[in-house]
Amino acid sequence: QIRHCAPQSPILCARDRELLSRWQRDFPLVPRPFARLAEEAGTGEDEIISAVRALTRDGIICRTGAVVRPNTAGASTLAAVAAPAGRLEEIAEIISAQPEVTHNYEREHELNLWFVVTAADRGGVRAALARIHALTGLEVLDLPMLKAYHIDLAFALRGEDGAVISDCRPERPARAPGLTPFDRRLLAAIEDGLPIEARPYARVARWLGADEGKVRGRLAALLDSGVIRRFGFVVNHRALGYRANAMVVWDIPDALIDEAAATIAREACVTLCYQRPRKPPVWRYNLFCMIHGTSREVVLAQLAALAEKARAATGLDDIPHAPLFSLRRFKQCGARFSAGLKAGAA
Repeated sequence: QIRHCAPQSPILCARDRELLSRWQRDFPLVPRPFARLAEEAGTGEDEIISAVRALTRDGIICRTGAVVRPNTAGASTLAAVAAPAGRLEEIAEIISAQPEVTHNYEREHELNLWFVVTAADRGGVRAALARIHALTGLEVLDLPMLKAYHIDLAFALRGEDGAVISDCRPERPARAPGLTPFDRRLLAAIEDGLPIEARPYARVARWLGADEGKVRGRLAALLDSGVIRRFGFVVNHRALGYRANAMVVWDIPDALIDEAAATIAREACVTLCYQRPRKPPVWRYNLFCMIHGTSREVVLAQLAALAEKARAATGLDDIPHAPLFSLRRFKQCGARFSAGLKAGAA
């Protein structure tokens, strides 16, 4: 199923478009993964390594590695504050400086700063939120995920002839993670991505004082269990032509949320869909989805069609909802599993 199709980008050659679309998941867990990419592309390993390094340097690839499912290797929450206009940048800087914060965006809403906090456990999340409250003097809205319906931020591209190069499939279901202490060290070692070199897993193994086969084997096991929901290139969607995105929040009767979410989650424009708690009187909404599009107008048109389908699926005459468009990105990175592990081990 094709879920996202970026417009053809003039800054990417055909080889780079194919690389980005093909290897956002299922990145090879073999000793020389870039040689495998080169074999499929009909070129040389050194050329592929140079291309990936350039795409990373230019900010098109954010990192190469694991995207970890929320709340499997730790705990996380979505949080928000209402920053006064004159202090927005100051508050954003304080929030972004916290090591537990992985994403921090300004959005169009009275609650204008939205951020993700990830820690080893729920206690660590609460401690980070309490620290942010103390440092900013602002009340923090805490909205942990209750149920995930669809989470897949991989983006397909179009080739020179306008055809989609490859699909970005929905994630596989998760099983019980059963993380070992080594798994946690491994996820920490690659949280900034694999080294872009001929034998990246061997380098990671040296960081950890382990065997390369164990590194690749545990990554395969974490993929199989669903702890890692995809493994490959993590791309910058704006660089691929997705210039607008909105976090759309919905007020769905609790008895109908599964029906509404099933309809919303299967639409091609939706990249994320999950349930979070209401927090009356501050927050009335219980279903969230993300829509990425090439422009604000495109996102609004997609939302109008989506709302009509949700009404039809639930039998409701109206479903209160609101698009919270992203205005500025202050921070975005993968989940942080430890501080300084790679520097100390290397």
